[in-house]
Amino acid sequence: MSLPEVLLWQILRKQPGHIKFRRQHPIHRYVLDFYVPEWKLAIEIDGIAHDMGDRPERDDARDQWLASQGIRTLRIAAREVLADPAAVADGIVRFCTAR
Repeated sequence: MSLPEVLLWQILRKQPGHIKFRRQHPIHRYVLDFYVPEWKLAIEIDGIAHDMGDRPERDDARDQWLASQGIRTLRIAAREVLADPAAVADGIVRFCTAR
């Protein structure tokens, strides 16, 4: 796990909002940073590498495949997590409970 993922996991593992999060969850040929089974939500923490080379196209293909399986993807910039992991976690919980 990257540093932003570790910082976020320290909060999410406590199940804020009574939401169960899984980390490094395998599905098909992918490994999701975080997954909320109850909401079929993948949470991806994107660092700078996600903007380079063919990575944007690969991320798009992955998101499309997940969507075809009924899984929605929420992408969050790593810099946001580094700046305020608690605020990001709160935003994720609000996103889940608003659905």
